[in-house]
Amino acid sequence: MADHTSHLQRLIKQTVPFRSELVQAEIGLIYVSYLITHESSGFFKQFGITTQQYNVLRILRGQHPGAANINLIRERMLDRMCDASRIVDRLVRQKLVSKRPNERDKRHADVQITGSGLEMLRVIDQAMEKHHSFLNRLDEGELQQLNRLIDRILEGVPDAV
Repeated sequence: MADHTSHLQRLIKQTVPFRSELVQAEIGLIYVSYLITHESSGFFKQFGITTQQYNVLRILRGQHPGAANINLIRERMLDRMCDASRIVDRLVRQKLVSKRPNERDKRHADVQITGSGLEMLRVIDQAMEKHHSFLNRLDEGELQQLNRLIDRILEGVPDAV
């Protein structure tokens, strides 16, 4: 445990040391997660979409030129607790995706990204390159190290989470 006050302690106005490195790491990840979520919401707002809608568009871009059904989208979403059907319906109204009944199984719908959706992602990708994220403070080696640590944390997580 470090003897000096960490940036995390300063930001959350904690005056006593953390009980352990594990507690500090968990609180730190929760705080960083909040910062990134808040920052992402503001970033995507300028494009008239939410972070969850962006996630669906990226999933559909990965399926392009093919289609995906709602179950596949739900399985691949970062936030599996969200209502993927409603998110898709909003994207249909924005003409960023199309939705039509599946030929073989009428209970399912085929969802496909449109040209407008692909163009929006292209614009977002360019804007992201210029966007100043909290993670921009890290150099390439530090980002690789962070990605290895994240991967290490996630290695035991079951797929169904």
